[in-house]
Amino acid sequence: MDIESARTFCLRLKGVTEGFPFDEVTLVFKVENKMFAVLPLEKIEKSITLKCEPDLSIDLRERYVAVRPAWHFNKKHWNSIDLVSDMPDKEILYWINYSYRLVISKLAKKIRTEYEDV
Repeated sequence: MDIESARTFCLRLKGVTEGFPFDEVTLVFKVENKMFAVLPLEKIEKSITLKCEPDLSIDLRERYVAVRPAWHFNKKHWNSIDLVSDMPDKEILYWINYSYRLVISKLAKKIRTEYEDV
């Protein structure tokens, strides 16, 4: 998967915004101002950093060479996935959506209800 495909998928999700809060080369995707995905644009190895439940994070790291603890993030809750890797594109998209939904699940109930149809 290339960076543009990952970016396009993220932006198709309801309520998603993108920006550069850290620097000019690290693209961050948020829903309701909460981060769910990070795309470093200048790294040689293209990857995406996603939020994940701790038990699933460990399982994914054991199943795929492409998945590793995220650099500069809480390694218990964040994984980096190489976009060109042993993980199929369809599964990468699944984990992007999973991260998005995980962030939504932690929002206040009033806000969560706005996302029940997605």
